[in-house]
Amino acid sequence: MAPTSDANAKISFPGILASSAFAACFAEICTLPLDTAKVRLQLQKKVVEGDGMGQPKYRGMLGTVATIAREEGLSSLWKGVVPGLHRQCLFGGLRIGLYEPVKAFYVGKDHVGDVPLSKKILAALTTGAVGIMIANPTDLVKVRLQAEGKLPPGVPRRYSGALNAYATIAKQEGFAALWTGVGPNIARNAIINAAELASYDQIKQTILKLPGFSDNVVTHLFAGLGAGFFAVCIGSPVDVVKSRMMGDSAYKSTLDCFIKTFKNDGPLAFYKGFIPNFARLGSWNVIMFLTLEQAKKFVRRIESS
Repeated sequence: MAPTSDANAKISFPGILASSAFAACFAEICTLPLDTAKVRLQLQKKVVEGDGMGQPKYRGMLGTVATIAREEGLSSLWKGVVPGLHRQCLFGGLRIGLYEPVKAFYVGKDHVGDVPLSKKILAALTTGAVGIMIANPTDLVKVRLQAEGKLPPGVPRRYSGALNAYATIAKQEGFAALWTGVGPNIARNAIINAAELASYDQIKQTILKLPGFSDNVVTHLFAGLGAGFFAVCIGSPVDVVKSRMMGDSAYKSTLDCFIKTFKNDGPLAFYKGFIPNFARLGSWNVIMFLTLEQAKKFVRRIESS
């Protein structure tokens, strides 16, 4: 169901937040292995000829998934699942749940007719930025846990778990360090949120005008995949910068990370992990929107009974 559906008005705001958070968490669990593969590919530095390093460790989405599972165990593909769920409860619930009221605020109470695409984009940019400003510590911890590969025998891990990671980062690096990378993270998530929600609305609206299509699973599937592809095309560069800043403290700023990545790895580095990123975002959007619709139906029945 598109975020602009009239069905939203029949559900309370807490119900919308709960439905959004549940749908986002379910999609996170289903697609986290692809996200782990994406992070590893993005953090992998370019191999320099003659440096003795040989071929890159991770090659392609399926190759990366297979390598992680073989060397570190299948459960390693779900590294960061706890902070990932923390993130989706906060960020997923806020960005989707706040979308309708923020959009209504931008168009004004006297607005009549279809909401302009520009207002949809502005509303999604706003909710994406606000949501991730609050949820950034969960994103940081998730990336840190995902970035840790198989360690040599006797070498302890930096963090024993998600809660330990929050405490360790705050203690060793300062409380403000939990918001490391918040700049590119706001840019990435605001942009991707706008791409997802606005494009989902537009694609679904277009599909429903075609003969033979109705508001069903097939329509949601195509709209979700389209939204995911559009979001990845726009958001990949800032996503790579965000992952590198959170996974490596060597970068001084967002601009420094961008320049060094461009200089050392070339422009195509900003689209590293594009296929796993699209596989993740495409499937994530499909699962999330389908689950969201069912969750809203469930909440609607409870509230009307």
